[in-house]
Amino acid sequence: MDFLSSSTFHPKLSTKPKTSISIGTTHNYPRISYVRIEEKPQTATERPQSQLVKKPTPQLFTTYTAPPPPSPKRPTDPPSLPATIFNAADNFINTFIDPPLRSAVDPKFVLSDNFAPVHELPPTPCDVVEGSLPLSLDGAYIRNGPNPQFLPRGPYHLFDGDGMLHSIRISGGKATLCSRYVKTYKYKVEREKGFSVIPNVFSGFNGLSASAARGALAVARILAGQFNPTEGTGLANTSLALISGNLYALGESDLPYSVKIDSGGEIHTLGRHDFDRKLFMSMTAHPKIDPQTGETFAFRYGPMPPFLSFFRINCSGEKQPDVPIFSMTSPSLLHDFAITNKYAIFNEIQIGMNPIEMISGGSPVGANPGKVPRLGVIPRYATDESQMQWFEVPGFNTIHAINAWDEVEGNTIVLLAPNILSVEHTLERMDLIHASVEMVRIDLTTGFVSRFPVATRNLDFCVINPAFVGKKNKYVYGAIGDPMPKISGVVKLDVSVSDGDRRDCTVASRLFGPGCFGGEPFFVAREPNNPNADEDDGYLVTYLHNENNGESRFLVMDAKSPELDIVAAVRLPGRVPYGFHGLFVRENDLIKL
Repeated sequence: MDFLSSSTFHPKLSTKPKTSISIGTTHNYPRISYVRIEEKPQTATERPQSQLVKKPTPQLFTTYTAPPPPSPKRPTDPPSLPATIFNAADNFINTFIDPPLRSAVDPKFVLSDNFAPVHELPPTPCDVVEGSLPLSLDGAYIRNGPNPQFLPRGPYHLFDGDGMLHSIRISGGKATLCSRYVKTYKYKVEREKGFSVIPNVFSGFNGLSASAARGALAVARILAGQFNPTEGTGLANTSLALISGNLYALGESDLPYSVKIDSGGEIHTLGRHDFDRKLFMSMTAHPKIDPQTGETFAFRYGPMPPFLSFFRINCSGEKQPDVPIFSMTSPSLLHDFAITNKYAIFNEIQIGMNPIEMISGGSPVGANPGKVPRLGVIPRYATDESQMQWFEVPGFNTIHAINAWDEVEGNTIVLLAPNILSVEHTLERMDLIHASVEMVRIDLTTGFVSRFPVATRNLDFCVINPAFVGKKNKYVYGAIGDPMPKISGVVKLDVSVSDGDRRDCTVASRLFGPGCFGGEPFFVAREPNNPNADEDDGYLVTYLHNENNGESRFLVMDAKSPELDIVAAVRLPGRVPYGFHGLFVRENDLIKL
């Protein structure tokens, strides 16, 4: 995830001094008590659970012993003279010019606990330890997230990690887990050389001196032929999307990477995809697929005008021309958006490029408290921005959108989205913010905008039944931040009650238990081809991790039940770190990849 690389979720960070992070008596985490500085940095490793002492079993879990991870492949040839010189310069920058002094970019904090990286895992059978996997779940749940290939030699932000896909392939009630890196250009270049080459976008350019030093070093590496930026420098670490029958791993700083899951559960990266050279530079990690038309709507944004470009991909996979939006007058973080049957809606928030903060040594991306957030509405089949309308909505800062739909013959738009309160903490102190899910009504005729909260809890990573994208939905499933980005449970909202009663719309919830944290839920319909099925007739799936004993699980919950009852729990053969966004792909779509 990245601005000009990202989204906005990273581990709970503390400003208090912290002792060395190490493996406790029962944790399966790497010991990261310092960052080793060397020309060929140590590859991220994980301590085998067989060496760990077991504790009494906590709620929902049993202790277990996972097989030790395979030894990573290391290049045998010594680095070249230019590489040795450049790595020495990089070490000098990380040690004397820009050391990781802030907890938000200190690897000892960012990569602690279940945010620590893991090795790749080949397809490995899993044990169903509770309930049974429904036949309607035949397919694969794949979740994306950051997993640095090498332990950082300097500042590191969670958004800077290489993308890793964790896929659980389900067939006939049996499950197979596979964890593989997305084989991006960056990953392959650095894997071949045995050390980091491409600078980290989020943590590498804090302050003028650090930016100048790392920028000059990057230019030197390019001139020396160590990497080619035209091949892409993105991480593909944010999400996945099934676009026109093809599966893509996404990160908004680069083009999509085509991937597939084979019948044995293995994950394959097929390559970087530019839609017949019609897609340039980058694309959002949150495209919207219209379930009726099969079209995909997307955008890209950046630091140079036009700061926003909107486009669509037809159901045959052909990208249509960009619609540049010049009426967006400054670069803003645009991680997500929403569509209706008629419109696309963008939120220009207070987070954007912050040169003043950068000059003083801070992040180049930050909050501007003097900026008034705006919602932009454009017809989704527009060929230019002449019909773009902007509406000022003070205090409304969204990172993710849940859904939107048209009302009153298309003259009113209803938007559901979590509003980030205390937005100034979004990038550095996620534990201090509160995300309030709000319903926003935009009268396109009068320009009047109203909004109100539909839940009191701290909720984000909210999802709906994908069949309701762009049309009025009743149910929302949100992840409970306790605090963000750790997810302590899931709630179900019935937003229809807000039509007559402005109260908390929570109608069901499930907490995971002490020390147990999950991720974004994903809704899977039980009968996807039944037009008469209830909107909430399906399952919620997510990965779950127990920090008390280091065990990870795949959890299936009944989305219709008042307590989101557990339908099945699958014990995983390897640890799955906390991550970002996931997707469920059905069997009939997998075989077409």
